[in-house]
Amino acid sequence: MSSSSFTCLHITALDAIVNVNSLFTLAVFIGLSFNPNDPSNNLNTNPSCTPTTAIAQNLIAFHVYSFSSFLFSSLIALALKQAIRLSRTHSFHYPHAVEFLDHINRTLLRLGMLVSALGSVFGCGFLMLALVNVVQIKLGTLACGSSYAYAAVVPLLILVPIALLIYLSLVFYAFTR
Repeated sequence: MSSSSFTCLHITALDAIVNVNSLFTLAVFIGLSFNPNDPSNNLNTNPSCTPTTAIAQNLIAFHVYSFSSFLFSSLIALALKQAIRLSRTHSFHYPHAVEFLDHINRTLLRLGMLVSALGSVFGCGFLMLALVNVVQIKLGTLACGSSYAYAAVVPLLILVPIALLIYLSLVFYAFTR
């Protein structure tokens, strides 16, 4: 594989990470606009299934953790893209920077992509936990055995980890090639 196609492939992959992270970040902001204490925004009719304030606090905390993870991942991906682009154009380099950026270290590039992917995975994990808390606030806590809450949470807790496992498998495969 030529150096040019190698870096074009990586720029495309980094663009995809940034684009997906942007969508998830939008979802986090929409989730943060949700008021968990609004009694009219609740489908739970059983008073014994009313969520505690700890669930609402966890909802906010998981949204913030998710946002932080997606932002971290996007910033790493953007920095890698910039380094690749700078290494390809010599007109703006200082003499010492040319030596440093002339050939992007492929191992360092792969490691940066791995770190960026892990940031996205952590962001998805925290977003999933936030969604579990949204379900508990809207439909009743899992501790009280709300069948609607379980019907919403079980597919989420099965499908998201499977998708993340597939994603991580492909990232590690690409990392080793």
